[in-house]
Amino acid sequence: MKLLNQSLIYLSTTFLVIIGAWSIIFYINIKDEIRDSIDDGLENNKLLIIQKSRVDSTLLSQHEFGGNNFEIHPISKQNTSFKKDVYKDTLMYRHNEDDLEPVRILHSVFKHQNTYYHLKIISSLIEEDDLIEDASYSVFWLFVILISSIFIINNIVLRKIWHPFYSILNRLKHYKLNALESPINVNTKTKEFIQLQDASNTLIHHTKKVFTAQKQFTENASHELQTPIAIITNKLELLLESKHLNADDAKIIAEVINMTDRLKKLNKTLLLLTKIENKQFLQQEKVSINTIIKDIAKEYTEYAEFKNIEIKIEDVGHLEVEMNRSLAETLISNLIKNAIFHNIERGKITVFVSRHTFSIINTGPSESLDSKTIFNRFTKDDSKTQSTGLGLAVCQAICDLYNYNLSYQYIQNEHHFSINFKN
Repeated sequence: MKLLNQSLIYLSTTFLVIIGAWSIIFYINIKDEIRDSIDDGLENNKLLIIQKSRVDSTLLSQHEFGGNNFEIHPISKQNTSFKKDVYKDTLMYRHNEDDLEPVRILHSVFKHQNTYYHLKIISSLIEEDDLIEDASYSVFWLFVILISSIFIINNIVLRKIWHPFYSILNRLKHYKLNALESPINVNTKTKEFIQLQDASNTLIHHTKKVFTAQKQFTENASHELQTPIAIITNKLELLLESKHLNADDAKIIAEVINMTDRLKKLNKTLLLLTKIENKQFLQQEKVSINTIIKDIAKEYTEYAEFKNIEIKIEDVGHLEVEMNRSLAETLISNLIKNAIFHNIERGKITVFVSRHTFSIINTGPSESLDSKTIFNRFTKDDSKTQSTGLGLAVCQAICDLYNYNLSYQYIQNEHHFSINFKN
């Protein structure tokens, strides 16, 4: 979720709580204010009625509300238990509404010519359900207007304010260490964005130094290690051609040559792993996995025929990915070579290609491999002395680089290696 939308959710929740609490307090205050105002009016009407009754005694015979808002009943002195005025809310039938309506009623007692009278005065109340309904609508529309205003501010005003942040983020996402790109420079006067820009440039500068140092190391190591290994191999081969060697010495020299060949392969593979992990294969292009499979299968045809292994390719979809071609060839080559190398006499290999997946299924040892360790470095079958134990580790490193999913399963006495290129 974007930062702007996330802040909008927090603000909406906060406003909802604040406006809800404010609405309840506002409703209670308005209700009390209305009652205070009505009570003042009833008090004033009481004084006027008592004053008029002393002049016009006919008012004392108003025993029903009728068309008036008061009624007067004579009472005995014993029934004047309440000396203070009493205000109550009640319901009264109204002909114009044809329903019971809420009213505020004042009960009071006064004395006229040695006779006590019970005075009742009524005043209409605003119906609470109508008040609540009107208040709810008002609060709802207030909330909608506030959130709409915040949304507009977020997407117009704040988006402009946050523009430098998104510019820095976009530069970081597309920054390439091996390219001669200029430092990040965003036009802004905001202190926090300037600090972010400086921190990003500092980090990029440090990363470039480390990247350059690692790149130089791998290049130097490749050259410095391969050269003496090649010299050793050449001198051993020359020594092997000597006429003065006996059979035992020649056998020992042949074994040493084989060991130097293994050392050479191991060195190349370790350097390849280092380059992959350092992300030195940054050049990418659209690569057809189908074409690479067919080319590599041809390269290993003689080796497969020597072991009487049948290779079958099931091409049911065109698989094209964006990656470094050299790494794509290494990935497919290692898996096919692994399937041939660890296969059995007169075994078979099935390569399955679909639009998003590549699978290679081969016969082999009649037991499942450990899926937790099979892609680790130097994990190999002890009987395969020529193996470096790094082939599948290289495959895993390439898949990790591009976020592809490499998996292994043992199904019906066959080994299944699959890659899902849809990340």
